[in-house]
Amino acid sequence: MFRMSTSLYKKALTPLGQRVLVQRVAAAKETKSGILIPKAVAGKINEGTVISVAAGNKDWTPTVKAGDTVLLPEYGGNSVKLEGEEYFLYDEGALLGVISQ
Repeated sequence: MFRMSTSLYKKALTPLGQRVLVQRVAAAKETKSGILIPKAVAGKINEGTVISVAAGNKDWTPTVKAGDTVLLPEYGGNSVKLEGEEYFLYDEGALLGVISQ
């Protein structure tokens, strides 16, 4: 009998249409001085890192690329969980901007 290890196969998600896969930046759990911040107070961070972008076509050329830091709308996006990590799918037009560092 053969056993297949699930660790050998990693799931990958490639968005379709004009969508972008984004991972939100995690809220800080404590301040620089060491004070712990409760989850209820920390809130949502409207920043994320682009993980993957749908392939362009003759009608649409992506304006963001993997690795870009983007400003996200407060609401929206479809939540997707892959291998314990939470990602969000956004239409590229819903992204508010690219943050340059």
